[in-house]
Amino acid sequence: MTAAWTPSLFGGGESAEGPGVDPTVVPRRIVLDDRSWVDLAPAWITGADAWFDTIVAEAPWDQRRRRMYDPASGRSGTVMEPRLTCGWRIHEAPDPMPLVAAALSERYGVRFDRVGCNYYRHGDDSVAWHGDRVRFTHAAPIVAIVSLGAPRRFGLRPIGGGASTRLTVAGGDLLVMGGRCQHEWQHTVPKWPGAGPRVSVTFRHDDPGPRPERP
Repeated sequence: MTAAWTPSLFGGGESAEGPGVDPTVVPRRIVLDDRSWVDLAPAWITGADAWFDTIVAEAPWDQRRRRMYDPASGRSGTVMEPRLTCGWRIHEAPDPMPLVAAALSERYGVRFDRVGCNYYRHGDDSVAWHGDRVRFTHAAPIVAIVSLGAPRRFGLRPIGGGASTRLTVAGGDLLVMGGRCQHEWQHTVPKWPGAGPRVSVTFRHDDPGPRPERP
């Protein structure tokens, strides 16, 4: 699987020791409302370009089918999801995922024990507005996303209506959603004509209630 992407155009940094975490980068908190927040840390991952190349070439990618309902016809059917996916329990995940999960666990006070990846091969790959399924088992889940590859837009909007928030995440950036974000907000990666390939590496935790987070 070959990705037509030029890393030097987008940064992401290289490291002789391989991909890792830059401990000097401190996330900036974006308060969505009094119950939900997003942390954003540009260039949190070092060696992001090398990690992108490795994961695109070696991950066990699959394309899922999703059931869709057409209200106009009253019929439902399945369609191919416009992105590729894969995932692991963290103890089975390839490097540097366990290292990244440990750094996130140290900062946010929960045990990130599983990781899922989404491969947006080009600007036509996307994901619609949604909240993660962890909302069914977690009162205040923390979902941490490392972005690799080309920049993509990332949108958030309150479920009940109101102003949306639009961000752009680039290779090596960390984005973390917390509080009631999965319950009361939705997020999306919209289509972006001409965008290059991008992989999102998403860390989640099974603990139903997060411990108090560190400052």
